[in-house]
Amino acid sequence: QVQLVESGGGLVQAGGSLRLSCAASGSIFSINTMNWYRQAPGKQRELVAGVTSSGSTNYADSVKGRFTISRDNAKNTVYLQMNSLKPEDTAVYYCNADIITTSSWTIRQSWGQGTQVTVSS
Repeated sequence: QVQLVESGGGLVQAGGSLRLSCAASGSIFSINTMNWYRQAPGKQRELVAGVTSSGSTNYADSVKGRFTISRDNAKNTVYLQMNSLKPEDTAVYYCNADIITTSSWTIRQSWGQGTQVTVSS
C-alpha cells in the first residue's frame, strides 16, 4: 500500500509564490518518475512538470521559467516551487509517481488526493 500526500496549496495573489510538497509513504522499494499534474474546472488534467530519479526535469510550456520541480529521494518527496503565479494557474494540483512496491515488485502509478491552488487577480 502506497500513499501520496500533497500539501502547500492555498490562495495567493497574482505574482505571488507557493511551494507544493508531496510525500510518498508505504511499502516503497523505489520511485521512478514523479510528476505534478493540474486540473482546472471544465478542463482536462494536464502535466505540469516531471522529474526522474536521476534529476532530469521537464515542464509544460505554460510554466517554464516560473515553476521548478525538485525531489528529495531520501524523503520520497517531490516539490513544486511556483513563482510569478497567474490566475490561469488556478487548479487542483495532483502529485503522481511511478512506484515499485515491496509487495508487488512491479511499477504502479499512484496519485495523491490533490491540493487546491487559487490565484486571484
